[in-house]
Amino acid sequence: MKEKQILHALEKFYQIPGVDLSSFDLDKSILSLVKKEVCEKNGLIPIQKAGGTLVVAFGDPTNIMVKEDLRHLTRLKIQPVVATLSAIQNAIDKYYVENLNAAAMKVPVAGGPTPAEEYDDLAAAATAEVIDSDKDFGEPVVKFINQVLVDAIRKRVSDIHFEPYEKRYRVRYRMDGNLIEAASPPLTMSAALSSRIKIMCKMDIAEKRRPQDGRLKVRTVKGREMDFRVSVLPTLWGEKVVLRLLDKSNLQLDMTKLGFEEDDLRLFKSNINLPQGMVLITGPTGSGKTTTIYSALAELNKPDVNISTAEDPVEFNLEGINQVQMNPDIDLNFSNALKTFLRQDPDIIMVGEIRDLDTAEISFKAASTGHMVVSTLHTNDAPSTIIRLTEMGVASYLITATLNLVVAQRLVGKICESCKSPVDVPAQTLHNLGIAQEEIKDYQIFKGKGYGNCNGTGIKGRLAIYELFPMVEKMKDAVLKGATQGQLRFLAREMGLRTLRRSALLKLKKGLTTIEEVLNSSVKDV
Repeated sequence: MKEKQILHALEKFYQIPGVDLSSFDLDKSILSLVKKEVCEKNGLIPIQKAGGTLVVAFGDPTNIMVKEDLRHLTRLKIQPVVATLSAIQNAIDKYYVENLNAAAMKVPVAGGPTPAEEYDDLAAAATAEVIDSDKDFGEPVVKFINQVLVDAIRKRVSDIHFEPYEKRYRVRYRMDGNLIEAASPPLTMSAALSSRIKIMCKMDIAEKRRPQDGRLKVRTVKGREMDFRVSVLPTLWGEKVVLRLLDKSNLQLDMTKLGFEEDDLRLFKSNINLPQGMVLITGPTGSGKTTTIYSALAELNKPDVNISTAEDPVEFNLEGINQVQMNPDIDLNFSNALKTFLRQDPDIIMVGEIRDLDTAEISFKAASTGHMVVSTLHTNDAPSTIIRLTEMGVASYLITATLNLVVAQRLVGKICESCKSPVDVPAQTLHNLGIAQEEIKDYQIFKGKGYGNCNGTGIKGRLAIYELFPMVEKMKDAVLKGATQGQLRFLAREMGLRTLRRSALLKLKKGLTTIEEVLNSSVKDV
């Protein structure tokens, strides 16, 4: 059928007027009322504004929810007309490109590149006006958010926090594990800032009562991509927004550069390369487990190996690996994904986290039937992982028959090389850390003075410290006999295994980190 015949049929079906967009001149001044992504997602385009009414061409004019969202977004009455989806898409491609070219911005950032130079797509994505209750904040809000995103990328920030309070509003960056205040915009911009970010992430701008999650992608003119994972949370004084920067270029997949000591790295590699069994990576949130597990997958990723992962969320796309995003809305959880994996002829399975007995049992079953399983747990150290599994309900015999290695880890800040200086530390302080008296002479302590390229912290970047707990025969016997966490830890030390504290002290001895970082990142040996 021809386009006009399709349009005529749509008019008769929906019983509303149709419009031939190919011969209709749109009012370009209203394009900023509805974001391009909203138009593409819902098959619509605004075409005219008359007083308090906005005329919108819909591919499906019966979608009441979309019309209601537009009414909240634009603060206008929505008058629907019908058009073909192909005509709507052609109009979007034509008019929005023209409008963006005419409105392109350049927002300079002190000490760094401009968005137009290095982050061109980010600048383009941020040109549409934010429609909020106070429209005077449209341009300042767009510029401010654009500036914050570019600055965060340039400074290699891991998270951005937009936080409203009763009497002030602040923006903070998490850099090398520490939260640092970056800006304090006017409190009156609070609602507009959260609305702008929600529009960019295709969230429901009218919903301010429930938490929402979304994603934002930035592509630079040099081809570099940056994903932002976005979380919006209603608080007492407005919506707090946190953006997690997922920069694949910062993902360290070279296992030799993660922080493993040479002997630990050999042990880790030998265990993940076994034909079957389980390796568990443990530690609290923010301890670098994702980086370690991705580096292990990169090591194992070969043309003759089938790797499947169940993740929540999938943070980085890894070529050659079958990654599955969990979705509780359709009952796609870790245990259900694992059951399906076992019918997909897998060699290696990665489970984002063992959270319950059902997931644990399927994981151990897979590990005992010819598959290598890699997963994570939230525990403080390696010995406590065994206790956590038994408390979860996993049988001791299954643990000893299947589990090959437990790796506990933390992150320590690296001393900024541009302002690194030696410091005098009393011998007693070092002894209190757990350093033997005869070894104290081998330690020269350093600290960053804060005047380098480290934002005044003296810390630039982080590396991991590790505690490896191999399930050798002595360990298996102890687990089968019901050993306590303390007994397992004592046995590990008796066997000469390196604890988290010992791993941190080695980094201190090498001049890579500080006493403060050692104290903050590791538990004291007992």
